[in-house]
Amino acid sequence: MTRRAENYAQWYNDLVIKADLAENSAVRGCMVIKPYGYAIWENMQHELDRMFKETGHQNACFPLFIPKSFFSREAEHVKGFAKECAIVTHYRLKNATDGSGVVVDPDAKLEEELIVRPTSETIIWHTYKNWIQSYRDLPVLCNQWANVVRWEMRTRLFLRTTEFLWQEGHTAHATENEAIEETLKMLDVYACFAENFMAMPVLKGVKSANERFAGAKDTFCIEALMQDGKALQAGTSHFLGQNFAKAFDVTFINKENKQEYVWATSWGVSTRLIGGLIMTHSDDNGLVLPPKLAPIQVVIVPVYKNTEQLAAVSEKVQSIVSKLKEKNISVKYDDSDNKKPGWKFSEYELKGVPVRLAIGARDLENGTIEIARRDTLTKETVSMENVDVRIADLLEDIQKNIYQKAYAFREESTREVNSYHEFKEEIEKGGFLLCHWDGTSETEELIKQETKATIRCIPFDGDKTPGKCMVTGKPSEQRVVFARSY
Repeated sequence: MTRRAENYAQWYNDLVIKADLAENSAVRGCMVIKPYGYAIWENMQHELDRMFKETGHQNACFPLFIPKSFFSREAEHVKGFAKECAIVTHYRLKNATDGSGVVVDPDAKLEEELIVRPTSETIIWHTYKNWIQSYRDLPVLCNQWANVVRWEMRTRLFLRTTEFLWQEGHTAHATENEAIEETLKMLDVYACFAENFMAMPVLKGVKSANERFAGAKDTFCIEALMQDGKALQAGTSHFLGQNFAKAFDVTFINKENKQEYVWATSWGVSTRLIGGLIMTHSDDNGLVLPPKLAPIQVVIVPVYKNTEQLAAVSEKVQSIVSKLKEKNISVKYDDSDNKKPGWKFSEYELKGVPVRLAIGARDLENGTIEIARRDTLTKETVSMENVDVRIADLLEDIQKNIYQKAYAFREESTREVNSYHEFKEEIEKGGFLLCHWDGTSETEELIKQETKATIRCIPFDGDKTPGKCMVTGKPSEQRVVFARSY
């Protein structure tokens, strides 16, 4: 596998393939998520879905196809997605008369072309018009787990593909304050998930106007820093104001018996999080997975010379497996006889299993077992007594350790910059740069064109000390976060 220092992008691609997470499909720009990769996504889904439901949201399912006319109703929205849309124009094929195969039947042209879902605001707000008449119908708190299509020219597995999996929340509220509160609440849910489950530290903040979601009044985000010094937008939550309600005429009778437009939000994360997980923690030996999301938290590998030794080891292992499962720890006992223990050690290291146990005939005699940590690549031999308790504690320690390692890297890679000359030098080193900016789209676009860096967010907890823009010298209210990004 390519080393990170040699070629980070190739290391990433190699790791995704070799760890059996995903592969490219026959459709250009699309991926096949393999069982091990999908198991990580399922664990992410499980935790996020639980968190969504704890905050009062319900799952629903809306159509994959969206009438083209819907997009034209919200000008900024159609402008933002126009170049990424895949369009269905016909609904049937027929045999070519010249024997060359099948062709589109010209008589099967759709009366109205359909957009393959790039995001669902339009179809959902058309639906909400039928659901909402009174303030008593509000709030509407819906989430959808779905696949979406955004036609991409340059793709990379998990990070940017033409088709990907995600969840999208779409909520409707009676007041502006309620909608803003919802937007920020879901941003907190994303940040909590990223830090407590993915062990990935994130910055919370608001996007600049240039980086805002098409059709939103405000876009809030969580931003993470990858090991190559590039930023990853890990989740977004949008305050949509009344834009979509006005576009689809979604009104309600308020408590004062007056008619007004509904207030809206939308928010989402995608399988891009798996890419973030890989690039935050993994090393030149393979994946490093946080225990809370690892499909296999513990693997046990027997070391034996004959079937009698294997039988004795297996008998002892069964009690360990049972105790671990009682603690809701996912465990695999790999007693397959087609691979040697050394091969298995390397394979589970590559796949990022947090804890590996090895046990052989001598361990049975001594009442010991070998424990290997994936995060530190250290091993120790310990007593089998209460090994389940030891492993439960170890998994918690690994979760905390990889978060602290990622947090320390982010802190070391975050610098204040005060001049544009210094900025141009520092941006080549990667990381988060904290800079003063005059708040104009023109200055932001100039910086992007000249350096390929963008404002990742205007951080909530950033330095609020006023200063002067590093480019124009005009007044700046606070420092913002610049970085190159995926």
